[in-house]
Amino acid sequence: MTYDLVIVHNDTVQVPAAKDSITWETARKGTPGKLGFTCIKAPGLDFQEGDAVRLDVDGVSVFYGFVFTKGRTKEQHIKVTAYDQLRYFKNKDTLFYEDKTASEVLRMLADDLSLQTGGLDDTAYKIEYRSEENKTYFDMVQNALDLTLQGTGKMFVLYDDAGKLALRDIEGMRLPLLLTESTAEDFDYTSSIDKETYNRVKLAYSNTETGKLETYVAPSGDSMNQWGVLQYFSSESTPGNLKAKADALLSLYNRKTRNLTVKGIPGDVRVRAGTSIIVKMALGDLDTSNYMLVENAKHKINQGVYTMDLTLVGGDFVA
Repeated sequence: MTYDLVIVHNDTVQVPAAKDSITWETARKGTPGKLGFTCIKAPGLDFQEGDAVRLDVDGVSVFYGFVFTKGRTKEQHIKVTAYDQLRYFKNKDTLFYEDKTASEVLRMLADDLSLQTGGLDDTAYKIEYRSEENKTYFDMVQNALDLTLQGTGKMFVLYDDAGKLALRDIEGMRLPLLLTESTAEDFDYTSSIDKETYNRVKLAYSNTETGKLETYVAPSGDSMNQWGVLQYFSSESTPGNLKAKADALLSLYNRKTRNLTVKGIPGDVRVRAGTSIIVKMALGDLDTSNYMLVENAKHKINQGVYTMDLTLVGGDFVA
């Protein structure tokens, strides 16, 4: 494994000597990609906040972003934190739009911030009307993606692909990578019905023309008998098709949430939040042998050793 770490300051390209590990972190939503490293102050090394940073691993560009934080120790070691373009999606604003897809909303916001875009999959689903007041750009895009998920059952992931914003359908982000117990240094598994599990969906729309409250309820009798009633409720701003939306939401949320955290597995530059890998592991009373979605990924390069820590969700489990 080889890597190249460079910082561009004005017209100069600088190559800092990393003291310890280099970490590259991604999350599936609401967080920019992050690069962290500590370098040794050397003659000619001079960079500032806002300077560009690039990391290539085995000839593949995995991160391109900007220095946001510098810290210095008595030994003249400089601790650097850099973020990719999505750091600017923490900005807040107000947005009103009609009849737009999530990908169209993303392009509008990227253009507003003069950010570079790459491959943006067409999310297709048209959002009739949306009012976003004093929201972060992250929240605006994620709300549009959540509405798309509810309306179509399709999940899309926003990320920065080494300097260009990308939006991908997760179905196209599956990797032929196998994870087993022998691959992982350690793992932790939990299953739960405490968060994002619902077995009754109730949607309501206040019809101003008739003065009546229109509602639709989609229940799951079997899981309500087993878990009790776990209700998802939403007050809709547009009438739409309440039945179709409620049924789609029930299909999405009427299940346990499952989380698997693995540490110290061999590094692979293709793995980032939003990709899926094959997990074949015995987890106590359950076995899994299917794709699981990477929710968080932390890559670590330390003295030529390249490893990853991953948090994975979902997957089909069998007893």
